Amino acid sequence: MSVTALGLVPNDEDRSAAPRSTPRKRARSTFIAVNAFDLVGAAVAGFSITILISRLTALSGLIGLFFLAMGLFLVTYTVLVSLREDGVAVRDAVMTVFLACAALVAFGALTLVIVYTIWRGLAALRHINFYDHDLSSAGPTSPLTKGGVAHALVGTLWQVGIALVLSAPLGILTAVYLDQSRSRFSNFVRTVVNAMTALPSILAGLFIYAFWILTLGFQFSGLAAGLALTVMMLPYIVRTSDLVLRLVPTELREASEALGAPRWRTVWHVVLPTARSGLVTSVILGLARGIGEIAPVLLVAGYTTYMNADPLHEPQVSLPLVAFKLVASGIPTYAERGYGAAALLLLLILILFIIARVIGGFGPGHMSARQRRRAQRVSKRYLARIKSSIGPDAAAPGGIQ
Repeated sequence: MSVTALGLVPNDEDRSAAPRSTPRKRARSTFIAVNAFDLVGAAVAGFSITILISRLTALSGLIGLFFLAMGLFLVTYTVLVSLREDGVAVRDAVMTVFLACAALVAFGALTLVIVYTIWRGLAALRHINFYDHDLSSAGPTSPLTKGGVAHALVGTLWQVGIALVLSAPLGILTAVYLDQSRSRFSNFVRTVVNAMTALPSILAGLFIYAFWILTLGFQFSGLAAGLALTVMMLPYIVRTSDLVLRLVPTELREASEALGAPRWRTVWHVVLPTARSGLVTSVILGLARGIGEIAPVLLVAGYTTYMNADPLHEPQVSLPLVAFKLVASGIPTYAERGYGAAALLLLLILILFIIARVIGGFGPGHMSARQRRRAQRVSKRYLARIKSSIGPDAAAPGGIQ
């Protein structure tokens, strides 16, 4: 008698008739009712335990209590989820909540900084004289209806404009060289650029002060501040642009070279248009690095309360420097003007970022209406040249019409 007949091993009919147990699939939804109850319960428990600990231990630091509540919330949420899920699901849920909380904390801190700065500066921002007057006629006891930061706004535009004109083309060209070259010198340049990203801002100001002012004999000016900001912005633009250019697919470069295009045409017509959005982002990062600097501007451009629209002569102040000086003065009216200057700087940065994203936000291959019309005219000229070269009788049927 066989083993199958004894029933020890199921035959094919038994296998087909036996129900197969399928593994239970976990819900892919990130927010269901049970998770909502777990989140609410963990939040209430963490908040309640934190209040109890603060009462028993007399703790009063808001930041410490906040992080304590966050830790208790995560621990409680982990325990609640582990009561009904396996280890993989628990780790997935806890990491999802942890990353969401981290993002909310970062966004909340950024929002708090922006809202607080604008709220403190509203008292000065609502006056029209704040935008078209300088501080030369405003004393410590002068009301907010007298004086403004127009001189700092003009100085910031000049200094940041000079830094952008110098650092953006030079940084992108250096990144293109690092992307195309594999020599020892390019490795040396990349090492120097990476080291300069950690350069303290005061060293950039000291370099311009020692070379531009003491050695060459130029005076304190907005141009010197623009040069110092260029030294700060350049390594960031080079490094991020180099990383962006490396992300351009090799197939695009090889396809362009296979069609007979020289390397410079491949870089100009393929690599740079493909990486345009990333290059604009690198310029934005460099701008964010330099626009808020105070030490280099104070060291090489000085401080003044008068309007100076000439970046080549006389001291010229910037919005970050004015905000720092006025807020640190301790005088209420000056502090309100300082917060107004900081809020104006935030709005200026927002406008510059929007302009940069509009310029570089289109994807690769996108053409404006003017570029399309120009491409059509060039195509018509090429078509006419081909027809004239082959003659009217040489065209085969079904060929060029």
